[in-house]
Amino acid sequence: MNVKFSEDVIPLADLKVNPGRVVRNAAKAHRPVLLTSRGRGVAVMQSVSDYEQAAEERAFMRAVVAGLADLDAGRAISLAQAKARFGLA
Repeated sequence: MNVKFSEDVIPLADLKVNPGRVVRNAAKAHRPVLLTSRGRGVAVMQSVSDYEQAAEERAFMRAVVAGLADLDAGRAISLAQAKARFGLA
């Protein structure tokens, strides 16, 4: 995800004037928008679908990291054991 500072950094005043345009642009571009006040970032806005996708990706990556940590710590079982545990054997 590349930020386009000419499009993705918006003062709060612009959001107040035309919120629909800002929301549509964020959803269409699939990029978050940095909202600023007095030149400083105060919030990030993105479409709900983009937020949900990012949250799912973060959860997946956390699960992968936890699984790799389990393997490194020797907490692993064979496929046959896993199937038996879940009644799939």
